[in-house]
Amino acid sequence: MKLFYALLSAALVVGAPVARAADPIEILNVSYDPTREFYDEFNKKFIADWKQKTGQDVKVTQSHGGSGKQARAVIDGLRADVVTLALAYDIDVIADKGKLLPRDWQGKLPHNSSPYTSTIVFLVRKGNPKHIRDWNDLTQGGVQVITPNPKTSGGARWNYLAAWAYAKAKFGGDEDKIKDFMGKLFKNVPVLDTGARGSTITFVQRGIGDVLIAWENEAYLAEQETAKGQFEIITPSISILAEPPVAIVEKNAMRKGAMDVAHAYLQYLYTPEAQELAAKYYYRPTDETIAAKFASRFPKINTVTIADFGGWKEAQKKHFDDGGTFDQIYGK
Repeated sequence: MKLFYALLSAALVVGAPVARAADPIEILNVSYDPTREFYDEFNKKFIADWKQKTGQDVKVTQSHGGSGKQARAVIDGLRADVVTLALAYDIDVIADKGKLLPRDWQGKLPHNSSPYTSTIVFLVRKGNPKHIRDWNDLTQGGVQVITPNPKTSGGARWNYLAAWAYAKAKFGGDEDKIKDFMGKLFKNVPVLDTGARGSTITFVQRGIGDVLIAWENEAYLAEQETAKGQFEIITPSISILAEPPVAIVEKNAMRKGAMDVAHAYLQYLYTPEAQELAAKYYYRPTDETIAAKFASRFPKINTVTIADFGGWKEAQKKHFDDGGTFDQIYGK
């Protein structure tokens, strides 16, 4: 990994577009909901680093929303130069339907193009008045659960699959019992926001619900910074390794002449500086040295992976496409 950073640094200096250095450029990062704070700070660091290396001024514009909704916006014409979304399936859709980047995009950066990871936890109100400890507690009467809509939110799909993994283990793979469990859980959901940040606002600011199923980083931001002392984080017995990927939207970046900047922007996510910043905002670094430095911040969690669901293509088809398991259980 150290060699990767050294080569990256050399490449940026040697290959810098000196002739264009005086010409400012703007790139658009289309991202999912809970990355706002991280990229606000990351962009400043990248802009300064790129200016120092090349002399070129860069402006980075952000767009945030539910991951699935953001992917559709890019396909429909939102001119993203890079996408930093909640799950690989959403970028696959941009490649397959939008034809805006190659299908092998995930092999172009380390760790399957996921510079950081996360997982799914519960955020409850101080004192945990409903005594929520695990997924089974979310199906009980009198418990209001806040989670976004899996049709529009990548985070919601991670939430759903984590709950499904728990039910699968509990019921030995009996799908009728699993669907019954999931149906009970979603009967307790009073509102489906379009994205993870919307659900956090519903729970934290509007005061609706007893438990928020959330990205780990989103839960920690709420518990330790946004509303310190008002909430507690509960780690379920089973969760899922969430791997939010990044990619250059090559057709858009080429059209703008921004490929060099877009490539450097995503590569910078793997530098020690950016990895430490990710940890600051409660994302789990993929750099082993940085991860070890922040190990006390992140509890060990028993996780499944998307591979346990046959990959995102299979998971999407079975669970989230029209007529899938979510449609079958929701509202029953």
